[in-house]
Amino acid sequence: MTGQPLATSGELITVVIGEQRFAIDIQLVREIRGWTTSTPLPNAPDYVLGVINLRGAVLPVLNLAARLGLPASEVRASSVVIVVDLVGRTVGLLVDAVSDIINVGEGEIQPAPVIGAASSKGLARGMITTEEGIITLIDMSGILPAPELAAA
Repeated sequence: MTGQPLATSGELITVVIGEQRFAIDIQLVREIRGWTTSTPLPNAPDYVLGVINLRGAVLPVLNLAARLGLPASEVRASSVVIVVDLVGRTVGLLVDAVSDIINVGEGEIQPAPVIGAASSKGLARGMITTEEGIITLIDMSGILPAPELAAA
């Protein structure tokens, strides 16, 4: 499916999950941390790893791969947690690695194709084509399903 480029520009942070690269709006990123063991939450969705202590605050951590409908990332010493602000909530996102910061210009982001499972529908905001391959821009507004993490 092809469409008109999205009217978006700015800096994006690219992350690696498995063999794929994804991008997150850098304005949402508060910090990047190494992995810290999390405390599991009872009855949490499978993509919620648990919570960690972030300078006295309880921070829910999501396995971003699992949330995107991909095989869950294995937690390793080299894993990275990206702390982001989402709709008034601070959340950690587990990724395999941080890759780069890229600057995209107006019209460089193509619309994402509309296919896939309903649970991940809307999580791909757009696609960016680079010499290294395609990067999926994540629509961070859909990462937190409202009722599922209300108590976290």
